[in-house]
Parts: sequence; C-alpha cells; structure tokens
Amino acid sequence: RREQARLKGSVVEEDTEEWQKDPHFAGLQRVGGVDLSYIKGDESRACASLVVLSFPALEVLYQDCRMVAVTAPYVAGFLAFREVPVLVEAVQRLQQEEPQLQPQVLLVDGNGLLHPRGFGTACHLGVLTDLPCIGVAKNLLHVDGLVRDELHREQVRSLQRSGETFPLTDTSGKVLGMVLRSYNNSSKPLYVSVGHRVSLGTAVRLVRACCRFRIPEPIRQADIRSREYLRK
Repeated sequence: RREQARLKGSVVEEDTEEWQKDPHFAGLQRVGGVDLSYIKGDESRACASLVVLSFPALEVLYQDCRMVAVTAPYVAGFLAFREVPVLVEAVQRLQQEEPQLQPQVLLVDGNGLLHPRGFGTACHLGVLTDLPCIGVAKNLLHVDGLVRDELHREQVRSLQRSGETFPLTDTSGKVLGMVLRSYNNSSKPLYVSVGHRVSLGTAVRLVRACCRFRIPEPIRQADIRSREYLRK
C-alpha cells in the first residue's frame, strides 16, 4: 500500500502529447498492447506479450512473447506487483533493440485509476515506463460503491451503438472511468480508465479507434500471440 501511494503521486491524469489533442490523432503512429497468459494449473509461469501496432492501420510491427517466472502471489488490488515487472522488462528490451518502434501509448488489459486505491496496473506500468497508458478492463471492478447491480445492467443495455458511453462515478461523485460500447455486434462493454499521461476523454476515443472487434486490437493481438506461444 505504501509503494502504491508513493508511485500514485507521479500519475499524470491529463494529455501530455500533441497527438492526443488532435481529433484524428495526427502524429500517432505506434500503439502498444501488453498481456500475460498463464499455463493452466501453474500460477508461477506465464507468457508475457508485448506487441506494437501501426496506427491507424493496426498492423503488427513488433512482437515479443517469452516465458517468465511470476514470483509474487495473486492478491486482489495488488495485481501490478505480480505482472508489471516483467512488462517493464519487455518495454525496456524493445527500447534497447528496436528504439524506433517504441509505442507512443500502451493499452493494458486491466484498470488504471479505477482501482480501490486509485492505482491499478495501467497506472503502475505507466509511471514505471513513463509512457502514456490506458486501462481497458473486460469486467467491472467493484470499487467505492460501483457494483454490477440491476441499475448498472440497465445502463449497459442503454448503450445501443458503438462509441456510446456512460461514466463510472464513486460515492463522492468523482468519475473513475467510462463504460464504452466498443463494437456494434457485442453488447458487452469495456471499462476504460486513465493510466498515465492521458485524459479520460482521449483514452476512450483512442480505445474506440483501436477496436475492430470488442477488444482493442493491441490487447487482442497481445493476448492471441501469448496464447499461441503457450500452445506451441
């Protein structure tokens, strides 16, 4: 908790890059995605995957999949301590080996500010790599009054078309993230939150721009490739 509180002081919750301020993201050329896939029945080993896609074409420019030892146990609210160190190493390898392919933003399969202490995996990875980061979760984390009750399900049902959203607010009225319908053919939404060096509005726009299906392509490709690596 102390470490999360210390690092949280470095989180920047606003746009810091010129491309973020452009309605069409002019100047954005590379979007990264990260994922960890675990071997069934073995929580100590995983495949860590980092991919970099071109933008806006969303074609894979770089991939790094490798087996890693996961030493920290899974503890709810502290997932970053288990996964972020190996993801930081993957980013550092890319910076050393192919610096011209460094992503200008990272999409993380998990939460950012939408977290019990306001410091989820996307914040943790963002602060340690100093890259703009966005949290994209598939399920709602139950934080400070947020629950998947009938009201929440009703709001989700009200999202009729791709791009429609509604905010997630805590008991004090602070907006922690946005619920986004990312794909017309899927009624299951995404839960988008700020990680680092990006505003919530920009994060939502970019996630939507990266979706060919429900899951944004950088995360989807990282997931596909890590699972394929495990199968092989």
